[in-house]
Amino acid sequence: MYDVIIIGSGMGGLTCGALLSKEGFNVCVLEKNKQIGGCLQTFVRERVIFDSGVHYVGGLGKGQNLHQIFKYLGIMDKLRLEKLDEDAFDYIVFENDDNKYPMAQGYENFVQQLLKYFPDEEIAIRKYCDKMQEVCRKFPLYNLKFDENFEKGEVMQLGAKEFIESITSNTRLQEVLAGNNVLYAGLPDRAPFYVHALVLNSYIEGSWKFVDGGSQIGKYLVQIIRENGGDIKRNCTVTEIVEKNGVADHVVLDNGETLFAKNFISNVHPYNTLKMLKTELIRNAYRSRIGSLENTISCFIINIVCKKNCFKSFKHNIYFNKEGAVWDSWNYTDEEWPKNYGVFASSSSKNHEYAEGLTLFTYMQYEEVKKWENTFNTVSKEDDRGAEYEAFKKRKAEKLIDEAEKKIPGLKDCIQSYYTSTPLTYRDYIGGDDGSLYGIIRDYKEPLKTFISPKTKLPNLFFTGQNISMHGILGVTISALATCSSLVNMHEVLERIRRS
Repeated sequence: MYDVIIIGSGMGGLTCGALLSKEGFNVCVLEKNKQIGGCLQTFVRERVIFDSGVHYVGGLGKGQNLHQIFKYLGIMDKLRLEKLDEDAFDYIVFENDDNKYPMAQGYENFVQQLLKYFPDEEIAIRKYCDKMQEVCRKFPLYNLKFDENFEKGEVMQLGAKEFIESITSNTRLQEVLAGNNVLYAGLPDRAPFYVHALVLNSYIEGSWKFVDGGSQIGKYLVQIIRENGGDIKRNCTVTEIVEKNGVADHVVLDNGETLFAKNFISNVHPYNTLKMLKTELIRNAYRSRIGSLENTISCFIINIVCKKNCFKSFKHNIYFNKEGAVWDSWNYTDEEWPKNYGVFASSSSKNHEYAEGLTLFTYMQYEEVKKWENTFNTVSKEDDRGAEYEAFKKRKAEKLIDEAEKKIPGLKDCIQSYYTSTPLTYRDYIGGDDGSLYGIIRDYKEPLKTFISPKTKLPNLFFTGQNISMHGILGVTISALATCSSLVNMHEVLERIRRS
């Protein structure tokens, strides 16, 4: 019998596994796919490495929160990193505007770089920065502190769009400050400012790319788990979580095998976890509430293999928005699509001057691929979705590339080949029913409705992952700390993290 069985090897599951195994727990991580890591996964096309989801990360500077956690877990010094441009980790660009508006690292630098384009808006920009830092200070675990009785209260009830528009009447500045909101799939009438702040603050404090891909995080976390006696089982799909005498007793795998543990952590979406859970102890009202929560939109991605020594590499990301679409890119017609897109250059240890690979990223509604939803296609379970699906992807890819060419002249000439991903790709590899980018939509108007505790009615069954507090590498790592706090003395663990 294990101390802890963890269902799903995404960032949340692996972080819980590494932390708990380091704290002396006998851990087993179960992954349904051949490859571990969830959004940490990378894949290779024509000897070029592409990330599934980790295109850059914040909080890795010395003394910063993610750096301290990774140091404690024993993986920080192993990671191969490249710091993004200090004066512009992101550029925000618009359809009918030749300016490239920089988002800089370091708060004072952030202010000074934007003042070059908005010289009369210093008060507004400083208000924005001050509010960001004020909000971030109100989240204990984000600051590596623990307070079980902490109430977020008012900080969760401030809208991102609402606040940004309250500090300036300059429409372009409003759009710039919200211009990379695809980082959290922000909706104009629902996105909380705390989500905006927690995400952007980490990048302003320090922005990094992973050289040769983010899968190295998963690889090193797996090493830590195994070094501490834990097991990682791949190609293991959990079909049931069985309750007995008021606690989770065992899981049943698709091959009929049963595995027993004292505690269980699910890195699977809470709704799908509840579908697996066989018990009368979870009220139907709770199941219905979780099932009624909307997920964030999915995406369409083009991974481009560049011709050799053709496209100059760059140490920033680009976020494009059509006019008036910063908060409305998710709501599109076929003619309008894409209203936004992001551009990310892969970081390679083999070529520092020229990009080997580029990624174009934009929103896509699941409904666009719904007609093929009965297909399932991964490396371990291959399936052909058919010629119509391939034609659909080709049409979408060419349209997105045409749009990107307008802002990045010469892009087309440097494309050797490209590969596409749709919401179905995300669904099959990452989990969830609709390929959601960031799990459940947060709503500042109903913060408690969209809050999911890591604890369940079963005292030894817990949730972790992007639906618990926050998404992203940093967000999910913090969520893992919240999950593990039910099993370890988190005050002591955080003290060791801070000292590491």
